[in-house]
Amino acid sequence: MLPTPFGQIITAMVTPFDATGQIDDAAVVRLVDYLLNNGSDGIVVGGTTGESPTLSHAEKLHLFRLVRDAVAGRAKVLAGTSNYDTAESIALTREAAALGMDGALLVVPPYSRPSQEGLYRHFRAIAEAAPELPCMLYNIPGRTAQNMEADTTVRLARDVPNIVAIKEASGNLVQCAEIVRRAPAGFALYSGDDGITLPMLAIGGVGVVSVVSHLVGRDLKAMHTAFFNGQPGEAACLHCKMLPVVRALFQPGTPSPVPLKAALNMLGLNVGVPRLPLVEANDAERTIVRNALTEYGLL
Repeated sequence: MLPTPFGQIITAMVTPFDATGQIDDAAVVRLVDYLLNNGSDGIVVGGTTGESPTLSHAEKLHLFRLVRDAVAGRAKVLAGTSNYDTAESIALTREAAALGMDGALLVVPPYSRPSQEGLYRHFRAIAEAAPELPCMLYNIPGRTAQNMEADTTVRLARDVPNIVAIKEASGNLVQCAEIVRRAPAGFALYSGDDGITLPMLAIGGVGVVSVVSHLVGRDLKAMHTAFFNGQPGEAACLHCKMLPVVRALFQPGTPSPVPLKAALNMLGLNVGVPRLPLVEANDAERTIVRNALTEYGLL
């Protein structure tokens, strides 16, 4: 078993909203308990799946406190603290550290498309502003329009002691393997794409920052256990079993977490609907979700 600084199954948690569009504190607490009882050993709060672009600074801090208290030491909690503004990201990361969060998730800045040197300086500045807080980088070029190259990731891993992991969602397994090959010992590669988590484990990944774990967390955990126990066939069976649910959550043209919120509501977890500019799943999208959940035996 490889070192896992933040756990093995880390759920990128949705943010439940009430009927008025405000954070539903009671639903947050219920969802945390549900996740921890169903395979998750880490939680990301205030990430993209949590609709971070629509959360105010005050709302993010409120969520950090709420989830930290609800988890009560049962799992690692990472705060999504970065955006395209380095100074603002530094301020929120320092506040997360002061709140006693277990780590920070730092995403490649969207929209501005900095150079590789800009990415290096951005992440170094944030991490060094809160040296006591372990940081996980997050590379997702499909959303940010910029890929962080392996050279930049490895450079940060070598130069900044509290940058200890990366969530890789580039889909480029060669790039990911280069990170594993060249990064310092103990630097952790996490899959950021549920559809290729098992291949990521095969090249040296330690776990996943997952969306599908909201629904099939126990099977996702069982897949990891089988793989690391030397049962690749069993792991492959579980991986293939989960794929229809993964496809339902990541429908072409339908942004996450729209299908996921529909799925959780169908299961009675009542997380509300997304905030604008995202909109609630339409009938066709809901049918795909419902069919996948029914086939899996969740409905």
